[in-house]
Amino acid sequence: MKNGYKQYTMREKNKPSARQDNKEGERPEDGGFTAITPFDDKVCLQHCYTSKPYTAQHSLRKLEAEDLAAERRKQFVVEQVMIDQLSRAVISDPEQNVIMSFPNNAEQDLTSAPLRFRKRTLHETKIKTSSTLTENMLSNKLRFDARILCRNGRDACRELIGFFFTHDKSITIYEYRQFGKNRTNALPFIQKGIYLHKCGRRRGKPYEIEDFYPGADLTFLTAEHQSLSESLRQNPILIIRITVIDEEALNSLRAICKGNKWDLGNPWNDEENIRLALQEAMKEKLKKREVRTLTGLAKYFRQLDISGSGCLGKAEFKQALQMYHLDISEKIFESFWLILNENNQGRVDYRTFIRALVGEMNEYRKSFVRKAFMKLDPNKTGAVSMVDIRKFYCAKKHPQVLAGSSSEEEIKSAFLETLENACSNPQQVSYSEFEDYYEGLSIGIMSDEDFINILRNSWGI
Repeated sequence: MKNGYKQYTMREKNKPSARQDNKEGERPEDGGFTAITPFDDKVCLQHCYTSKPYTAQHSLRKLEAEDLAAERRKQFVVEQVMIDQLSRAVISDPEQNVIMSFPNNAEQDLTSAPLRFRKRTLHETKIKTSSTLTENMLSNKLRFDARILCRNGRDACRELIGFFFTHDKSITIYEYRQFGKNRTNALPFIQKGIYLHKCGRRRGKPYEIEDFYPGADLTFLTAEHQSLSESLRQNPILIIRITVIDEEALNSLRAICKGNKWDLGNPWNDEENIRLALQEAMKEKLKKREVRTLTGLAKYFRQLDISGSGCLGKAEFKQALQMYHLDISEKIFESFWLILNENNQGRVDYRTFIRALVGEMNEYRKSFVRKAFMKLDPNKTGAVSMVDIRKFYCAKKHPQVLAGSSSEEEIKSAFLETLENACSNPQQVSYSEFEDYYEGLSIGIMSDEDFINILRNSWGI
């Protein structure tokens, strides 16, 4: 996964540039918003962590232990899925509901007994069923890890493991849950079934093997899954992002299905080109003020979203772009809006808008952001108090602290001040706000390793 996402092997050297200080409390709409402020200087302190790599030996030990634990979790879910699907194939067969009676032994005929006294043993179950599902069929499956794209931290941090079965092109997704140290469980999150794309250029078409790759989105109608949480059912579409995929199984299944012709179209179409061109232009505008702009934009959108639906209209997005000096021509904005507003509802989720406008960090980086947040929020409440943030944030390994030019408290206070600026409630940080902060920080860091060193040195993950 790391090799698949890595785009650069070396970080750009910092180029000297003149910085102008703004007055404290300057509003985004003021003309000096594009200048570098003391806020941006404090954010740049986090970049210094990249010059001190995490201890290689300690990192290797932790990664090996985490990989082993992750493999055990996946194996546990695989076994649970096989048991569930094979058991359901037998138990759901209507013929199994016929009660077997034994005319030669009156004592064993319990057809008139209360239900709680009836006991059907393996010998009374018909082995031959009308279902043709076998363990061999279920073995031709593609396993993948996934996460939910949503603003609710509790749902966004769910650990999902999904499966695509090639024999009938069905999908099922399980949630791995751990209760305490010794008790674990794997619960169905998306029931096994054949599903169709709900969004995008393949809307209305069933999922194929080529639809599964890291970064791909699977879309489902929340109305079809009554077991989803109330927060997820507020939106008609549930979007699940594939983060890791079993490459060995994928290559094997592709070889088996090589006779099939996939009608997937050209992935690099005009829509993709428009997005990429716009993202490059936005990154240039955001240079040196990425965190301040992205966290401010997200905070502004949350304030406009009075209904809590997560969606806003065209006029509100235009106003926000002008306020944060991210102006684009009317023609480009209209083309961009047509891409996002594919359902012609006139409203778009603002998280989707931000991702399409400036792009987003890859799944390898996001996995470490989630890991850091889950360390702060082990109970998965979706929010962390500033008290806990201060307690867990480590500034001991910061180069300025090691050099003696700054104290731990100064570095910690600078970080907390910039993080608080992203939060609606200064007393706590939600997952989306935590992610927004590191999303902005990620734009200015070219190397994956440098970005991950920041998280490791700060949070000890």
